Amino acid sequence: MSEKEDSSEEAEDTTSQFRKEFKSQLVEEPNFIKETSGLLRGASDGKLFHQISDMRPTMDTSGAHDDTSTSFSESKSKGNEEQRKSQVSENGTTYDILQSTDETSPSPSLSVSEMTPESEASSVDFLSYDTLGRISPQLSEENEKGLGIDNVTVNLKAKGLQEFPKDILKIKYVKYLYLDENQIKSFEGADLNELLGLEILSLQDNRLSSLPSEIQLLHNLRILNISHNQISHIPKEISQLRNISQLFLNNNYIENFPSDLESLRNLEILSLAKNNLRHIPDTLSSLKNLSILNLEYNQLTIFPKVLCFLPKLISLNLTGNLISSLPKEISELKILGKLLMDHNKLTFLPVQIFHLLRMQELQLTDNKLEAISHKIENFRKLRILTLDKNLLEEIPEKISNCVMLECLSLSDNKLTKLPKNIYKLKNLREFHVNRNMIMRIPEDISHLTNMFSLEFSGNIITDVPIEIKNCRKITKIDLSYNKIIYFPLGLCALEYLYHLSIHGNYISEIPGDISFSKQLVHLEFNENKLLIFSEHLCSLINLQYLDLSKNQIRKISPSISNMASLRVLILCCNKFETFPIEVCTLENLQVLDISENQIQEIPSEICNLKGIQKLNISSNQFVNFPIELCQLQSLEELNISQIHGRKLTRLPQELSNMTLLKGLDISNNAIREIPENVGELRSLVSFNANNNQISYLPPSFLSLNKLQQLQLSGNNLTALPSGINNLISLKNINFDDNPLLRPPMEICKGKHLYTIARYLQRADERDEKILEKIFKIVANNITKANFKFFCQKLNLVLSETDMSTKSTVSLSEAVHQALTRWRMKNNNLSSAALKDQLIRALTMIGAYEIIDKITVLQLSTCTIKF
Repeated sequence: MSEKEDSSEEAEDTTSQFRKEFKSQLVEEPNFIKETSGLLRGASDGKLFHQISDMRPTMDTSGAHDDTSTSFSESKSKGNEEQRKSQVSENGTTYDILQSTDETSPSPSLSVSEMTPESEASSVDFLSYDTLGRISPQLSEENEKGLGIDNVTVNLKAKGLQEFPKDILKIKYVKYLYLDENQIKSFEGADLNELLGLEILSLQDNRLSSLPSEIQLLHNLRILNISHNQISHIPKEISQLRNISQLFLNNNYIENFPSDLESLRNLEILSLAKNNLRHIPDTLSSLKNLSILNLEYNQLTIFPKVLCFLPKLISLNLTGNLISSLPKEISELKILGKLLMDHNKLTFLPVQIFHLLRMQELQLTDNKLEAISHKIENFRKLRILTLDKNLLEEIPEKISNCVMLECLSLSDNKLTKLPKNIYKLKNLREFHVNRNMIMRIPEDISHLTNMFSLEFSGNIITDVPIEIKNCRKITKIDLSYNKIIYFPLGLCALEYLYHLSIHGNYISEIPGDISFSKQLVHLEFNENKLLIFSEHLCSLINLQYLDLSKNQIRKISPSISNMASLRVLILCCNKFETFPIEVCTLENLQVLDISENQIQEIPSEICNLKGIQKLNISSNQFVNFPIELCQLQSLEELNISQIHGRKLTRLPQELSNMTLLKGLDISNNAIREIPENVGELRSLVSFNANNNQISYLPPSFLSLNKLQQLQLSGNNLTALPSGINNLISLKNINFDDNPLLRPPMEICKGKHLYTIARYLQRADERDEKILEKIFKIVANNITKANFKFFCQKLNLVLSETDMSTKSTVSLSEAVHQALTRWRMKNNNLSSAALKDQLIRALTMIGAYEIIDKITVLQLSTCTIKF
């Protein structure tokens, strides 16, 4: 069969499969790109062992490979899943037996199951063993033999392990061992001789700083994953693992390429992403079976020429390095199908790269490319091409020969026009040309009948051709920030369009034809020139998200009640002088933003919004806090900040009715105090009261034990409550620009709750000792006559014993006892507050000598150490 016929047949198969999947993908973005480009990223995290292995193209004896095997279709995944389930149910045996405890570590239950190599190989996610049972490590050898157990999987993911679990060694025949997401630091105490049959070992996301040399004992190991650790060196003994086919070393501190790695002749997948590699040795060419290599986010400045001599390499990831050019030897990678080089410093592509006729995915985002050769036409099998964030001024016409192209992304370049023959890319599904200088969309775009997603935001387009209506499969369009004056009528004929962004244009009228777009779910029409909320919008009965902010709308059509599906409505920065009562008919509304208007009051009908969760009414002209809001018991977030509006001076006690409130923003007002019952807002997580006139926090505030963010900058606070450390969930605090004395501002600037709480604790202890000394000064110096009047001023009732002349208790002792009783009676007040009351009472009875002595004590406390 000729190459032309082969391409045609592949295109027909793609279209056929698309028809079957189309209806299920209307509301979600197409995921064909995610399936393909996610392959190596999955390998980067070590989470797709079997998927990568399964999807790797099959090599024939001539070194060629089957291209169709790299087309990662959803149907194949589902087939594998069904196969896996049936194999587990036929071959797997599960057990539930208790495990013994271990004093040195938590006692997680061992997830163990018998699995055949076939069922293990067909599993999509190596941690998806939900069907596995639990078995005790003490299962006897006789029972194991009796049950016919051959392959045992042990899954101890995220069990809080501090060390390598020795109990595992008591289980015979362990082949697959997963210890991910624990805190294991070493293999200390583990005898790897007991795990000689191990084939898969995964220790990703632990605290390993090294591997033991005994790792060489695991001769049967096929897959090793030690990603996300603290390893800086790989022992040379790893070269003894001759059967290993997949090795994952991502997210470590490796600076030098592991020595003797070239001995691993069976290695097929190698991932060293996110390390500190600067050099790749020439010996790597010995890995003749290597098919997938991930070196993303290292420190490579030169494309390692040795990579060009890996004959079976089909996927190469060099994203996030410092490479400025490609060697001409790259043409030797005859079967390379995937090359990822985003975020490098490439200035040009050598012509030799276009000799790679098997290329299916080429990603070159964020480089410095100024031109693309017309030789790109050689990529007849290319499916994904991303060239975002380069310096391209044009795309060669020959790109139209890349007939299998499904995704083309050209955003953030300097393009002024599209290739004339772009319409020949019949298989194109995603086409992104955001933030260029494109002036017009060609009429020929109507030929792109397989298009799903079309993005032209940030250009200088003035109109959209009516022919776009022929792109019937489009589900998402972004035309934001252009120069469009009239709503494109062609969009109204797209029966599957569910997501439309056309904000940042100059449209002043919505046509009646939009009523044909009843399938629309998401509409962004903000930053245009709309004067009215059009009746025609009310025909969009399936719309869930509507953004009409930054227009000039004054009223809402009563027909908005037809929009029963609406969940999010954004009307901020318009011309509303009264709250649009029509909005209150939207019983399913969850988010309403009507900030930056001129509204003075909220109607009582707002209580009809039974499901409202987020409400933003900031920067309006309310005379008082709208008490009607307190009826919204479903509300979780309320923003009534008035940075551009009339300042509120108080909050109502009824605010506490909103018991589900998690976020409250009252910043930029003139509020003097927080309601005493604020503690009843038990769900509050974030409280922003910056730039008000608040002078103290009420005692109940300290019962907000879910509070995580507290913003109180720019207020009149002089003291923080001592019990602020009771706010156990508090993470972010800000008390800047307050006249704080207790603690002083320098203590609060660090925004560390522990430091503030520790200071307050010590200050309380200091104040307590000072108050005790003041008690002694008063007791030793007050006269009997003054004592009576002093107690009256303190509202302290004296007993007969206190005033009896026959009492054996001295006057000073009686005074001290009375003051102690007074203190117990006022135990809700701080020591500082009690001291202030004492001084006021002494002033009223004219006991100035005692006041002078107390003043001397206070002046000396700065040098006294208690």
